[in-house]
Amino acid sequence: MKNTILVVGSVALDSVKTVYGRTERALGGSAVHFSMSASQFAPVKLVGVVGEDFPAPFCRLLKRRNICLKGMQVMPGKTFHWKGRYDRGLKNAITIATHLNVFEHFKPRLSSAHSACGVLFLANIDPDLQRDVLGQMEKPRLVACDTMNYWIALKKKSLVRLLSKVNLLFVNEEEARQFTKEHNLIKAARLITKLGPQIVVIKRGDSGSMLFYGGEVISMPARPIEKVVDPTGAGDTFAGGFMGYLAAAPDWRNFSVLKRAMAYGTVMSSFSVEDFSVKRVGKLSKSDMYDRYKKYVRSLSIE
Repeated sequence: MKNTILVVGSVALDSVKTVYGRTERALGGSAVHFSMSASQFAPVKLVGVVGEDFPAPFCRLLKRRNICLKGMQVMPGKTFHWKGRYDRGLKNAITIATHLNVFEHFKPRLSSAHSACGVLFLANIDPDLQRDVLGQMEKPRLVACDTMNYWIALKKKSLVRLLSKVNLLFVNEEEARQFTKEHNLIKAARLITKLGPQIVVIKRGDSGSMLFYGGEVISMPARPIEKVVDPTGAGDTFAGGFMGYLAAAPDWRNFSVLKRAMAYGTVMSSFSVEDFSVKRVGKLSKSDMYDRYKKYVRSLSIE
C-alpha cells in the first residue's frame, strides 16, 4: 500500500454564489476536492465525517472515482455546511455562514488499513487533530499537510510541532506571510523549512505556485482559463494532483518529479474552476487531463 494515499479532512455541503450563478448544498470540503483530484493518479482512502443528510449520490460519485469511503463516519445530525459568495473578480471568498454541525466533533480513528497507507495528506483541520492522526500511522513514506490562517492565529504552537514531523507543507501566500511575519515568499519558505518540512509549496491563486526544496525554487504560472466559474476547492484540487502524482512516483525526492507534480497540480486545479463544486473534475477523463498537461508543459518550454 505504499502508493495508496490516506486523506483526512472535511467533507462538506457547499452553497456558493458567483457572477456565473449559484449552487446549493453541493459536494465540497477539503478532503473531497483533494481526493477527486488525487484519485486520477493513485488509490485514495478518505477519512471524514458526514451527517445523516449527506446525499447517497455523492457517495456513489466518490466511489466511482476510486476513493474508498470505509473511513467516512456517518453521525446523527447534519453535514458540515459552508455558504459563501465571491466578488466579481473571483479572488475573494466572502463567508455568509459556516455550520460545522457533526464536523465540530470529528475525532479521526484509523483502521489498520488506513494506518498502513504509504502516503498521508492531512487536509486543513485542527493541527492537534493532524498530529493525532499522524501518531496513528505506521511508517508512511511521505507526509504532507495543509493549514489556514485561522489555525495559524489560534494554534501556531501546535502547528509548529506538527511541521517538525511532516515532509511537505502547502500554504497560500497570505498564510506563509502570516506564519513567518516575512513578506518575501522566498525568505518565508526558508524560515518554514527550518521547522522541519523539506518541501514548501506556496499557492498563489491565478498567479500560479512556488515550490521550495533543497535551496532550489520553482515558480509555475497558473494555466489560463477563459471562464472561471467557481474557485472553491482549487487549492485542494491542486494539492490532490500534486500528491497523487508523487504517490505514483517511485521517488518523490527527485527534483524532476517534483516539477512534474507541480504541473499536474496546476492542470487539475485549472479543470476544477471551470464549474461549480466537483462537477468538472468528476467528469474528467485521463485523456483530457494528459492532453491539457502536455499543452501546458509545452507552453512552459523555451528552446
